[in-house]
Amino acid sequence: MSAADRVMLVTGASRGIGAAIARRAAQAGWRIGVNYAASENAARDVVEAVRAAGSEAVAVAADVSDPATTAGMFDAVEHALGPIRALVCNAGVDRETAVADATDEDIRRIVAINTLGPIWCAREAVRRMSTARGGSGGVIVNVSSIAAVFGGLPGDVVYAASKGGVDAFTRGLAKEVAGEGIRVCAVRPGLTRTEMWDTGMGRDTAIELGKSAVPMQRIGESDEVAAAVCWLCSEEASYVTGAFMNVSGGRELFVRS
Repeated sequence: MSAADRVMLVTGASRGIGAAIARRAAQAGWRIGVNYAASENAARDVVEAVRAAGSEAVAVAADVSDPATTAGMFDAVEHALGPIRALVCNAGVDRETAVADATDEDIRRIVAINTLGPIWCAREAVRRMSTARGGSGGVIVNVSSIAAVFGGLPGDVVYAASKGGVDAFTRGLAKEVAGEGIRVCAVRPGLTRTEMWDTGMGRDTAIELGKSAVPMQRIGESDEVAAAVCWLCSEEASYVTGAFMNVSGGRELFVRS
């Protein structure tokens, strides 16, 4: 892939793991479409960080749960930077609550953003990337969660289910488009230091849980997840599709036992 072809769209890129992916990919020479839903100032900070790394970027507002808005996001990124060759579906939300106490709106929002969002985005990407449809190929990486493996903690079951859907979609799509020049993989973060924990169980609680519930005895950093995503998007992973990388410190080993 030539330098001119290296355009990546990262959803939910204004903070946390998404922002780390955008910054790290820029260092590898990717031009970045920085998607955000509401945090415009934070997205512009990420754009500036990408430019400081010597690459190009554009911030694009879009709600990934809305297929019409999603199509417009792709159009805006390609107009500014060129054809998209890598899509990272990172946007996600959570609402910690027991299933019996979850509201209709909670469930709809989690599934719409976490599960339908990657499907809408991937559909748009395949239409543009597929060699069978006139594209030049590409790669899609979905950011799932280690919760998809074991069902999540009590109070986080809906979130885990939404990510389980992402895993199934990743497997199926990888088989469907492998002959069309598109690779499809997923990364499953475990307990990771992001802003999401600040509004959920709390960062201090997450840190303490990492000490006892993760074999490596710590929570992960956003850049550690970003490193896995960027490798999957690289030429070094050119023979990798349908693969899942657990970036969890081995957490699933403890939970399964």
